[in-house]
Amino acid sequence: MGDRAVLVANECPTDRGPILAETNQRRNELEKLAEYKTYGMRWYVLGVICLLNCSNAMLWLSFAPVADITAKFFDITMDQVNWLSQVYLIVAIPVGLCTMWVLDIMGLRTAVILGAWLNMLGSVIRFMGFLSEDYKSVQYGILLTGQCLCAVAQPLVLFSPTKLAAIWFPEHQRATANMIASMSNPMGVLVANLLSPALVHKTEDMALMMGIYAIPAVLACTFATGGVCHSEPLTPPSASAINSTSEPFCSGLKKLMTNKAYVILMVCVGAGIGIITAFSALLEQILCVMGYSNSFAGLCGALLIAFGLLGAFLLGLYIDRTKMFIEATKVFFCGAALASIAFALVSRLPGQPALVAVFCSLFGLLTFSIYPISMELAVECTYPVGEGTSTGLIYISGQIQGIIYMLLFQATTKQLSDAPLSTCSSEMDSDLDWKVPVLLMAGVMSVGSCFFVLCFHTDYKRLQAEAESAAITQREADSS
Repeated sequence: MGDRAVLVANECPTDRGPILAETNQRRNELEKLAEYKTYGMRWYVLGVICLLNCSNAMLWLSFAPVADITAKFFDITMDQVNWLSQVYLIVAIPVGLCTMWVLDIMGLRTAVILGAWLNMLGSVIRFMGFLSEDYKSVQYGILLTGQCLCAVAQPLVLFSPTKLAAIWFPEHQRATANMIASMSNPMGVLVANLLSPALVHKTEDMALMMGIYAIPAVLACTFATGGVCHSEPLTPPSASAINSTSEPFCSGLKKLMTNKAYVILMVCVGAGIGIITAFSALLEQILCVMGYSNSFAGLCGALLIAFGLLGAFLLGLYIDRTKMFIEATKVFFCGAALASIAFALVSRLPGQPALVAVFCSLFGLLTFSIYPISMELAVECTYPVGEGTSTGLIYISGQIQGIIYMLLFQATTKQLSDAPLSTCSSEMDSDLDWKVPVLLMAGVMSVGSCFFVLCFHTDYKRLQAEAESAAITQREADSS
């Protein structure tokens, strides 16, 4: 049924060197003694969640890279175009609270299948809105309705990776599995940034784009409904998987809110999520006023995600080997703050595509890498509180802050009476100066990173529990 899982050796989790040495020496022995198993089915479930995450992200930001053409097609303002992205942030707050309960009480399978159906229905409704071209206001209303359904699905798919990693994967694969599932969401953003500008050159191309974006959603729903048959494996892959969601839901929420380390993590990582959300949605508008084309803005968005995926992959492998969650998160957080400052400066320079692309890439490399590791860190500092609850609150924090930042950044723009370099083609809005908003982004990242580095400290509670379980197993074997 699968290969044997590996337990962490009996050492203090904060002293990771002895843990790793002991793990390598006693791995084969503990595999024989422990009654933990892994199943090949875990890779199928991981694949379904990846496709679902990717599809949902494509639907989320499908309009951002072609915001000006979208405004022309629907005869709406740029603020109304931005609402197609912002609705995800707003809906996710109340739905996210319900999603935590669904994941930790009803199970992973229920969350995945429900999210898949909502995502598919939303994508189909979006496409149906383009079939009638008589009333633009009706089309926009149907499109917004579809976006709302996709937005309801988003927490269900975004909260799933940490739960999946905890209950289906062994200790030495958890960070990597979480990274793969979590980074499939920015992969969808990458596809949207590349595909939307490639498909949409004029308003008549909008319907084609919507039809193509519905295909992954339909496939994900089919695979989830037909193939995800269980919320958890018959035999757990690790000691901590046995106790997953052992803490009652309401009691778990109270414990999270009184856990100082977790609250700091929730606020600081939530700030990073909010900033990258606003940055991705507003990137085309920031760059077009300085003379950069939609295609270049899409390329920058793609580089942001591509380097983020690369960084997350390498960091996930490193964390699975070293368990240095705190150190890695602090280093990358500080690097992301420096990259945001550099982008704020170079984005105000016309005719510097190389510099803009480089710092977009660096910003993505450092910010997206933090996300899956911070989700694992959240579980470590709150165990045995359910994974859906501990990671869900961080995501909700990011959505709340994302709404605040997007509204703040748009409110602090200034209209330009003359913008000779502008490539923004929307006739509904004047050209805007984004100098203050990009400086605010850099400021939020800088303050958040400094606060996190100075104030965040925690023990690795899940690793400690697994070490204790390994010790008990060893003592029982020695006495028999």
